[in-house]
Amino acid sequence: MLQLPRLPIVCLVTALVVAALTSVSTAQDTDAPAGANAPKTADAPAPPAPTVAPPIVDEPAKAEIDTGDTAWMIVATGLVLFMTPGLAFFYGGLVRRKNVLSVLMQCFMCMSLMTVIWILFGYSLAFGGDGGFIGNMDYAFMKGVGQEPKEGQTIPHVLFMMFQGMFAIITPALILGAFAERMKFAGFCVFSALWLIICYCPVCHWVWGGGSGFWGLGEDGALDFAGGTVVHINAGIAALMAAFVLGRRKGYPKQISPPHNLPFAVLGAGILWFGWFGFNGGSQLAADGVAANALVVTHVAAATAGLVWSLIEWGRDGKPTCLGMITGAVAGLVAITPASGSVDPIGALCVGTGASIFAYIAVAFIKEMVGYDDSLDVFGVHGVAGMWGAIATGLFCLESNFGGGIDSRGAQVMIQCKAIVYTLVYSGFASFVLLKVVDMTIGLKADEREESVGMDLTDHAEHAYTLLD
Repeated sequence: MLQLPRLPIVCLVTALVVAALTSVSTAQDTDAPAGANAPKTADAPAPPAPTVAPPIVDEPAKAEIDTGDTAWMIVATGLVLFMTPGLAFFYGGLVRRKNVLSVLMQCFMCMSLMTVIWILFGYSLAFGGDGGFIGNMDYAFMKGVGQEPKEGQTIPHVLFMMFQGMFAIITPALILGAFAERMKFAGFCVFSALWLIICYCPVCHWVWGGGSGFWGLGEDGALDFAGGTVVHINAGIAALMAAFVLGRRKGYPKQISPPHNLPFAVLGAGILWFGWFGFNGGSQLAADGVAANALVVTHVAAATAGLVWSLIEWGRDGKPTCLGMITGAVAGLVAITPASGSVDPIGALCVGTGASIFAYIAVAFIKEMVGYDDSLDVFGVHGVAGMWGAIATGLFCLESNFGGGIDSRGAQVMIQCKAIVYTLVYSGFASFVLLKVVDMTIGLKADEREESVGMDLTDHAEHAYTLLD
């Protein structure tokens, strides 16, 4: 009876000793070389191969969208689009009452027709790869144009495409001022569509789209920040060719009545001035100091040019006119366009002053001397002020803004002149041929009866105003 309690204790001690010996044996098996104590059987699996970490490869940093830049560019795109209705009111107020709707219709047709062409293949012809003379079809039907940023940019590619599309809309619309009141609407549509493809897209590619070799104006260092060459000289020379091909309006100049609604024209000029902040400031493609400076010099040049034109009229005719003021302001906006990314406010004063002087000479003297009927002075304002602006860009740009490989102001002026000559020669010839071809096929100029009745009724069967007898 006295030894019964010791049996569980002995059993417990025995179990602990066996467990300890078992753990020691397991530890020895673990430390032994692989397979040393394993059963020697033919089916024993081979040990797994050691895992080697893949080499670390540095991937290029992916372009990221900047929300501030994107927000500004969305606004700028809307501002540039707003300029075309502004142009419609500016031109519409300057024509006779019986033709105002035809001008408004032509501007809105540009907003529609040019957008469709730009989306389908126009953007690709202007910015698609490097095809030398013209772009390729890389971006045709918006292939590869999505929400990711284009290389070197911080905004969605699709936004850049649309911002540039606003320029493609307003440039053909500028030309219509030269043939206002006498071109048939069908002829206008065909000519404008072909002109965008054959004239605008190539020049845009030479300057902005990566043209190289003989056509690489941007590659050579030509400065055109927001479209002095691509937009204004391009449209201006086409307007002059249209004035020559279509000839004068019936009764020009003695029987042509003055602008029917100057308040419309002033409203349109104000919208253009406002929208031009997006036109120039947005061309930096970023919300930064360069964009801010572009906005400042845009305003300074427009204000200076409007003032100078008024002073010229005041001194020459004894009275400054509202029409002269807004014409001068538009000339200043045109001239500062290529220079807005490279001049300071003092340079903008010089650009605006020259714009009014040269444009006034073209409108008041050269036009009368040569005798062409540029209805709304597109060549005199956009063409001449655009050429001055391109040259003034080289004269007044800051040295830090010289184009690639250019190290002197004289050299910069020479490359600016080269861009002017390229555009005048190519676009002038191509525009003349296009006008002739369209005229021989579907016809361009309205006949005498249509001119007398007015394009509003003959082309659109509408009246702009209801008159009570």
